[in-house]
Amino acid sequence: MRANANAPVIIKKVKKVSGGGHHGGAWKVAYADFVTAMMAFFLLMWLLNATTEKQRKGIADYFNPTIPVMRVSGGGDGSFGGDSVFVEETLSQSGNGGLPRDPSLSEGGTAKDVAAENARLEELEEMLFARGGESMASDGIARHIVTRVTDEGLLVEVFDLDGAPLFEPNTTTPTAVLSELTEVIARVFALVENGVAIEGHVATQPVVVLENTTWSLSTGRATQLRKMLEDSALAPERIARVTGHADREPAVTNAFAVRNNRIELILLRSGR
Repeated sequence: MRANANAPVIIKKVKKVSGGGHHGGAWKVAYADFVTAMMAFFLLMWLLNATTEKQRKGIADYFNPTIPVMRVSGGGDGSFGGDSVFVEETLSQSGNGGLPRDPSLSEGGTAKDVAAENARLEELEEMLFARGGESMASDGIARHIVTRVTDEGLLVEVFDLDGAPLFEPNTTTPTAVLSELTEVIARVFALVENGVAIEGHVATQPVVVLENTTWSLSTGRATQLRKMLEDSALAPERIARVTGHADREPAVTNAFAVRNNRIELILLRSGR
């Protein structure tokens, strides 16, 4: 007899269940797709109700563009508050959609043309301050000048200093300083054929004065400088405009400061 003849017999029963259960997680994916589709549907219904026909066309064009679209472009203020996403301010341009554009390029100039003109204007600017060699302006008058190249052209600003005004007080009579400055500027401007704009500015006058002459004084001084430039052999037909701005555009915070008494001469870019 074997030693394990009386060992208990263990029977393991496995119960098989058919049907029932959750069948895995596939239903969750299907339900999520359904909810997403319903959300998109209700969003579409809201857009159809909240926008005009013109705005809806703009939205449709945005998602089905006929020209290259840069994603920085957008619509108006607020929730679809603009005319469309293709209004002038945000019209998608080839390579420029929604980004600031060089105003000089919009008038037919190429980037190469603009760069060449900028270089020429900077060269003229250097002649006034000896950045590239001998200055045309002596040290005594150079301190009355600041220059910068802007979108409009080369701006040459000449201004009063304490004890060294450009005009006799409250008149359009030029001083010796302005006469020398005008000769220098005329020689520089004579090197090109661009148009010239002249703008007069003056400091604010005290309220106790009997008559405020800021408008007439700024215009009169700009006109006087025009005459001086023409007397210095600048062709009259090159003068594009002469304007007076009174005390409306101060150069410094203190509206009464003599620094606000100034004349701005702009050597305009070609075509302006």
